[in-house]
Amino acid sequence: MQAEPTTSLVGEEYEVEIGPVAHGGHCIARTAEGQVLFVRHALPGERVVVKVTEGEEGARFLRADAVRILEASKDRIEAPCPFAGPGRCGGCDWQHAKPGAQRRLKADVLAEQLRRLAGLTPEEAGWDGTVVPAEGDKLPAGEVPQWRTRVQYAVDADGHAGLRRHRSHEVERIDHCMIAAPGVSELGIEKHEWAGMESVEAIAATGSQDRQVILTPRPGGRLPLVELDKPVSVMRVDEKAGGVHRVHGRPFVRERADGRTHRVGAGGFWQVHPKAADTLVTAVMQGLLPRKGEMALDLYCGVGLFAGALADRLGDKGAVLGIESGKRAVEDARHNLADFPRVRIEQGKVESVLPRTGITEVDLIVLDPPRAGAGRDTVKHLASLRARRIAYVACDPAALARDLGYFGENGYRVRMLRAFDLFPMTHHVECVAILEPAEKGA
Repeated sequence: MQAEPTTSLVGEEYEVEIGPVAHGGHCIARTAEGQVLFVRHALPGERVVVKVTEGEEGARFLRADAVRILEASKDRIEAPCPFAGPGRCGGCDWQHAKPGAQRRLKADVLAEQLRRLAGLTPEEAGWDGTVVPAEGDKLPAGEVPQWRTRVQYAVDADGHAGLRRHRSHEVERIDHCMIAAPGVSELGIEKHEWAGMESVEAIAATGSQDRQVILTPRPGGRLPLVELDKPVSVMRVDEKAGGVHRVHGRPFVRERADGRTHRVGAGGFWQVHPKAADTLVTAVMQGLLPRKGEMALDLYCGVGLFAGALADRLGDKGAVLGIESGKRAVEDARHNLADFPRVRIEQGKVESVLPRTGITEVDLIVLDPPRAGAGRDTVKHLASLRARRIAYVACDPAALARDLGYFGENGYRVRMLRAFDLFPMTHHVECVAILEPAEKGA
C-alpha cells in the first residue's frame, strides 16, 4: 500500500506571534492550525510574517524565516552584517539582536535545557543565570566582535569564496566576514579565486603570527598557486590518502594560552575565540583548585591545553593522564607537554582506553567532550573513580544537561556552573560545570 503523498508547505506565509527561544538559533511559534514553527530571524514577543523554508503538511514542525516584522522587540536592531538575513549567510543566528539580548537568549536556552534534561534550576546548578562576554567583547549595539580565528569558506562553482546559507550547500558570496578575526581578514581570502576547490579554511593563531590555509579540492581539482596578502603556510586535504598534508610552510600553528605555547597541527582542535583558551583554563582551575601531588585525568584532551595547566599546578609529584582519539592531536600533545615527565597521553576513545588503564581512583577530572557529550556509560565510569572534583567543559547545553543528569544518578552534584559568550552573534555558548560528590553538599 502506497503512502499518501505529502504536500510541501515551503514558501507558504503565516502571520504569527513569536514565543520563546529554543536551542538551535530559532524561536518557537505556531500556525493558526497549531503546527509548530521553528523561526529564524525573529525575537520572542514579536509579531511577524514568516515564510516556510522546510516541511510539509502533517510534519511535527516546520522551519521558517521571519520575512516581515509587524511588531518589533525592543531588543531588535538592524543586522550590522550586509550578508545576514533570511536566505542569506547561515554563519550567525542573532545579528538582529542587541548584544545583551543575545546573551539573555543563550541564558534562557541553557536554563531550559538544565530544567528539562537535568532537572536542575539555575540555583541548584550553582549558576547565577548570566552568560558572560569575553574580555573586550562588550560592545555597543551595531558593533561586532572580530573573534573568529578559524573560518571555513565554501567555494562556489565559479571559484568564489563565501559562506554557506543556513541548512544549505548553496554559497553566499561575501567580500568580508564581520566576525572574522583581523588575522583571518588580512589574508584576503574573499578577493582571490579558488577554482577547483571545495573549501578554504583560514586560521590565524592567537599569540603568534602564524597563518595557515587548508585547501579541500573538488574531485580532480588542481591546487591553485596560493598568493595571499600575508605570509601563510598551505595544507591540503587528501580524500584518497586521508588526512591533511603539507604543501608549503609549517604543518602547524603556534597558539598561546596559560603562559605556554601549544603546537596545533593542521585540522587539530583549538578554541576559536582568541580569549577562549585562557578564559576556560581559568574557570576550570578556579573550580578544581588543584593541590600539589594530586592525580588528574584530562579526557578528550586535544593538544593538551588542560593537561598542561593541571601539570603546572600539581607539581613534580603530581601526575596527569590525557586521553585523545586524534592521532595528530596526540602527537601535538606529547610535544607540547614534553617538559612534564609525569604527564602521559594515550591515544584512543575515552570509553575504550580508560577501562584498560586499570585506574580505579583519581583526585581530579577534566572532560571536554565533543558536541554529542560523554554519554551515560562514560559518566558512570567517571563517577566510580570518586574524584573530589570534576570539571566538565561543554559547547552544547543539551549534551551538558543530559550528562549532568547522568552524574546526578551516579552520586555527583553540580557545585558551580559558569557560561561564557565565546561565539558572539551565533546561538552557541560555552559552559564550565564543576561537580563534586553529592555527600559533600549534604
